[in-house]
Amino acid sequence: MKKYKGFIILFNLVLLFIYFNYSVIRKENLLKEGQLVLLKLAPVDPRSLMQGDYMSLRYAISDIGNIEDLPKRGYCVVKIDASRVAHKVRFQEGRLPLKAGEHLISYTSNDWNINIGAESFFFQEGHAKKYEAAVYGGIKTDKNGNSLLVGLYDQNFKKIN
Repeated sequence: MKKYKGFIILFNLVLLFIYFNYSVIRKENLLKEGQLVLLKLAPVDPRSLMQGDYMSLRYAISDIGNIEDLPKRGYCVVKIDASRVAHKVRFQEGRLPLKAGEHLISYTSNDWNINIGAESFFFQEGHAKKYEAAVYGGIKTDKNGNSLLVGLYDQNFKKIN
C-alpha cells in the first residue's frame, strides 16, 4: 500500500486541478456569453446591510408566502422586460415547462430563505457610500439557469462602479 500512496495523492491532486479549471472556465464562459438580468433588490435588515467590505443582498423575486411548499432545489422562472429587469412568473422543480420569453434562474432553499447564489457583494473598503444607491443586482444567466453576480445597478439601470 505504501508504494501506491504517492500515486494516489498525485492522482487526487490532478483530479482537483481539472475540476478547479473546469469551474473557472464555466464561470468565464458565463461572464462572456451570459445574458444580463437585473434583479430588484428587496430590503434587508439595516443592521446587517453593510458589514465590513461587503453588502448582503436579498432579491424581490425571492419574496414568497410559504417557503415550505417549495422544493429544496429548483428554478425561478422569470420574464425580462425591455430594461432587462426580471419579473417572477413562478417557481418550478425542473427546467421544463418553459414558455417563450421565459428564463430560468436556479435556486436552493432552506427553512427561511431562497438563495440564487449571489447574496453577497464584496467591494473595496471605504466605498460603501456609493453602493447605498443600489436598486438592482446584475447577474449573468445561461439557458441552464446558472447565474453569476456581475455588479450593482442604480435606479437608472446604470452599473455602479
